[in-house]
Amino acid sequence: MKFHMITGRTVKQGEGVERKLSADYKRETSACRMNPLDMMDLGLNEGSHIKLISSYGEVVMRAVEDKTLTSGMIFIAYGPYCNVITSHDTHGTGMPDYKSTFVRIESTDEDLKTVEELFKDMGGRAP
Repeated sequence: MKFHMITGRTVKQGEGVERKLSADYKRETSACRMNPLDMMDLGLNEGSHIKLISSYGEVVMRAVEDKTLTSGMIFIAYGPYCNVITSHDTHGTGMPDYKSTFVRIESTDEDLKTVEELFKDMGGRAP
């Protein structure tokens, strides 16, 4: 199934930004919030591991129910997990297209990568 991904800040993500290697930061930034009916259509439960695939990459995250989201939309807090599947092109603005990415979602039994592993995969190093 294809979904329109929107990203943004959350209180917990903002609190954890100075502790990017903490379990709390990983938990918040690896959560893919989804409409409960979309989760049901995909056979997902709260906490199910899902693979998000875009034109830019793929990443494993956790499905989290969010009744405020319209069917067909997902929300991910800013962080290393959404960066893997977001374009790095800023069109001269200095800010990537965090609101216009479409992803395919499928269930997986793969484990989530750590923040350190994601940084390494993207050619960087852990903070």
